[in-house]
Amino acid sequence: MTVLLLRLCGPIQAWGTQSRFTVRDTGLEPSKSGVIGLICAALGRPRSERVDDLAALRMGVRVDREGIMKRDYQTAGGTHRKGEKYGVITADGKPGGTVTSNRYYLADADFLVGLEARDAEGAALLREINAHLCKPRWQLYLGRKACPPSVPVYLPNDDGLVEDSGLLDVLKAYPWPRPGASIPPEHNRPQRLLRFVLETDYGGGPETRYDQPEGAAFSTRHFLPRSVKTVFDKVPVRKEEPSCTSPD
Repeated sequence: MTVLLLRLCGPIQAWGTQSRFTVRDTGLEPSKSGVIGLICAALGRPRSERVDDLAALRMGVRVDREGIMKRDYQTAGGTHRKGEKYGVITADGKPGGTVTSNRYYLADADFLVGLEARDAEGAALLREINAHLCKPRWQLYLGRKACPPSVPVYLPNDDGLVEDSGLLDVLKAYPWPRPGASIPPEHNRPQRLLRFVLETDYGGGPETRYDQPEGAAFSTRHFLPRSVKTVFDKVPVRKEEPSCTSPD
């Protein structure tokens, strides 16, 4: 088995799977459809292209820092003082006046995402994805275009590409917190275990999510159910890097 790790960290993220009309939701961790959309941007795949090869990869998420749910109330369009409407066009081509929406986000979240391949073809695909994450074709964003990552999604030095190991083992072995983040003193570290959300065979997990892309899903908006399970476990704490001091 081969596993590819991605770092999804940013000031705001949005991983909605049930967004309808004026309510745009977000999950508490990245959705599979959202992660595959990010990978399609890195590869330069258009919406009209099938993504079955990417959807066949098994996904797991390690929650390094839980996000804080936020709501953003937005308006678009309106009515001039003279009574003329502007901004939003209805189906008949006429201005429709003001449209409001509630958009939910995760603030200050940090996730380590793993994608697992179980054959040689899938492993080759992961290597291709890893190369393109280093130099993405299009802009990468965390669920919505208004949510850019604050650190690179790509893990340098091939740290994110692991051969001959399972998904959970790789997610557990990667040190916490991420490189570049300050290591809190021992008395101030989270006392509870980190949360892992792992994809299972369909029906093998207690929770069902409708974010499994099928075919040209980003054009047809067709997503299938998949099963996930949640587990909690310890991870190694990253060691402090030695400070550099200049000679006198």
